[in-house]
Amino acid sequence: MPRQIKSLSWGAFPLCLIAAMVRHSKSSDRDLLYALRNFDIVAMGASAGGLNALSQVLRVLPNNFPSSVVVVQHLAPRHKSWIADLLGRSSKLKVKQAEHGEILLPGMVYTAPPDEHLLVGPGKIQLAHTQLVRFSRPSVDLLFESVAGMYGSRSIGVVLSGSGRDGSEGLRTIKESGGITIAQKPESAEFRPMPEAAVETGCVDFILRLEEIGAKLTELCCRLTPSNG
Repeated sequence: MPRQIKSLSWGAFPLCLIAAMVRHSKSSDRDLLYALRNFDIVAMGASAGGLNALSQVLRVLPNNFPSSVVVVQHLAPRHKSWIADLLGRSSKLKVKQAEHGEILLPGMVYTAPPDEHLLVGPGKIQLAHTQLVRFSRPSVDLLFESVAGMYGSRSIGVVLSGSGRDGSEGLRTIKESGGITIAQKPESAEFRPMPEAAVETGCVDFILRLEEIGAKLTELCCRLTPSNG
């Protein structure tokens, strides 16, 4: 099968189909998925009302979604988080709580642990117990800023339901680095302030209803860019 796949023109296939073909093949073929994806990483931020919003977005993503997904949901700092388990019940992707130093893999969802900032380094997760940002740890802004600095135009930032303004400045940073920015349409959010603050920056590429966001992410990440010539 690997030889047969390599003999074909990759431009004839959508990326999600290629992902399915290489899913159970050798690691050298799985590396092809890294090379062909349009965006390395999707970062999502949410607060109040976020569990429902995140669940609705993630359940739409196909099981061969090619990008890594990192999630900050504001959490109670002194309690164990069940968010990865809860999100995993409705998602076709594997969802896990992020661990410091682990490798970012395609088609995986990593959630921030309680009372730790979730950041990204070169292909890896980084956790930091530094000061609160906008009264929050984990901070959506810090996640977005690290994603922008590391992945630039190959990153997507998404702001969902929540109170406060966390995520708005980080989303601006992703936009300035050449990435794609998405905000939940405020009137469709259970809590409007976070998506409203994001929209007010003027840096949001797509302002979408909650039920539209998963489909837009799939469209952006699961297609090949036509080659010139």
